[in-house]
Amino acid sequence: MSNTQDAEAAQMPNGGDEAVSSRQVLDEAREVLAAEAAAIEQLKDRLDSRFAAVVDALVRCSGHVVVMGIGKPGFIAQNLSAILASTGIPSLYLHPAEAAHGDLGRVTHKDVVLALSNSGATEEILRLVPPLKRIGARLFAITGNPRSPLAFAAEITLDIGHNDEAGPFGMVPTTSNAALHAMCDALAITALRHRHFSADEYAVLHPGGALGRSMMHVGELMRTGEANPILSQNASIAEAVRVMTNTAGRPGAASLVDADGILTGIFTDGDLRRLIEHGHRDFSAPVSTVMGRNPRTAIPGEKVCDAAARMRASGLDQLPVLDEAGHPVGLLDIQDLLAARFL
Repeated sequence: MSNTQDAEAAQMPNGGDEAVSSRQVLDEAREVLAAEAAAIEQLKDRLDSRFAAVVDALVRCSGHVVVMGIGKPGFIAQNLSAILASTGIPSLYLHPAEAAHGDLGRVTHKDVVLALSNSGATEEILRLVPPLKRIGARLFAITGNPRSPLAFAAEITLDIGHNDEAGPFGMVPTTSNAALHAMCDALAITALRHRHFSADEYAVLHPGGALGRSMMHVGELMRTGEANPILSQNASIAEAVRVMTNTAGRPGAASLVDADGILTGIFTDGDLRRLIEHGHRDFSAPVSTVMGRNPRTAIPGEKVCDAAARMRASGLDQLPVLDEAGHPVGLLDIQDLLAARFL
């Protein structure tokens, strides 16, 4: 017998005096998964022009997509609203009970309302149908009962079918929730595809995530204005050190320019340390005599991750950021890359 079979044959307590085998537990779990998979699979044959019409309404909505449900469908409604909002479709979740006590004021005639109810007879939702129609919002339903009061009241109803619930008593909403959740995901992702929503737009809405960071541009992170030290290449070494020391944020470099403001070089903390190490004493000399020439640079429109990769590969702590004419308009500093978790 294999280790897996041994584990499945082992006895485990079930909270009482009796014991059940791991194999029995795993078989029961697989039954639940099979039932939910079947509930989702049958949805494919239920999709028709009504589904396409709801997607079109979501894409064209000039207001908010208001999603509501109560109980366990309420959690699915919140998830759907969050997915829509995160993919560029303005959306909010409306609790039906709170809506009946004033929160209905969040809904306008420009909105699309998605009401989620497996039974289609949820009292808290049904009481909102007349005022929603007076407001002028479009009402769509997602339900497991196409002959329910909610289905008849809605402009369009998406039927998730009747699904026998998994588990004892057939009362715990499992397969119905799986089907409802899957239908909502299908709506959200299909609407996303037809909005031509780009990765850049997605990143804007997710600035705290890995994708948001990966899409950030140098112009969003670089130091500018008084935080970006720029000196004439004719300035003294001492003046360059003074400016770098007194600049907010203490950048480890200064960009050096000619009379036209074009970048000609860079002077860094590393350059200063090397001068001292080699016994250089004349700090009144022009910084151009010791500056790094032809430094690597970045442009505001490139992605920070690409600039950071160049800095890592070359062992650099700073990159001057140039405009199209070659003027330094910013400084990308390793301190900022570390703070933003690019390194």
